[in-house]
Amino acid sequence: MSAFPAAVRAPGSERPSGLRRFLTERPPQPERCELCAVAVAQEDHRHLVDIEKRALVCACVSCALLMEQPGAAAGRFRTVPSRYLTDPAHRLDDRAWESLQIPVGVAFFFRNAALDRLVALYPSPAGATESELEPATWDEALGGSRLAELLEADVEALLLRRSEGRCECYLVPIDICYELVGRMRLLWTGFDGGAEARAALDAFFDDVVRRARPVPEAGVS
Repeated sequence: MSAFPAAVRAPGSERPSGLRRFLTERPPQPERCELCAVAVAQEDHRHLVDIEKRALVCACVSCALLMEQPGAAAGRFRTVPSRYLTDPAHRLDDRAWESLQIPVGVAFFFRNAALDRLVALYPSPAGATESELEPATWDEALGGSRLAELLEADVEALLLRRSEGRCECYLVPIDICYELVGRMRLLWTGFDGGAEARAALDAFFDDVVRRARPVPEAGVS
């Protein structure tokens, strides 16, 4: 139903042009690269991390490739990689998970290069919530993983999920972690998130599992 009252007019008369402007459906505006302002199709949408502002920036393929070059933009922007990795040989047991002191079943960890420390975050109704993480705790729980060795600062994260007595761990682009945070914040209801949020979480991890490839052996790129 229109938010505007219908205009009264004689049969056969034209709809007033001013009203027609409001009733005409506007096409969706395309995403634009925040560096060069070119329109970006969904399949070509990339992200950069703005190191100075600690923020994600939308980019076209050309700008994303440019920012992969050493010294580009004086190192301010870093391109978010597209790799998804899993390490079948590494298992996180209950004791290691409990040491992380994460109050929910999902968390992600990344290295902040500017602060030279690890950051642990988890989704919540309020958005991304930080959990205090001691370096020794990280070393005990995840330090022996090949994924931890390969993790690129600022642009990748280790994404963990504990479900039904087991813990999954993946190396993923950091932008999808914030995508998950936004999705959970939007859908979360009640104490435990609700059925819709749980279904969205399952679908999200199904996609991560589909994309993830086994971590390469040491010395193999």
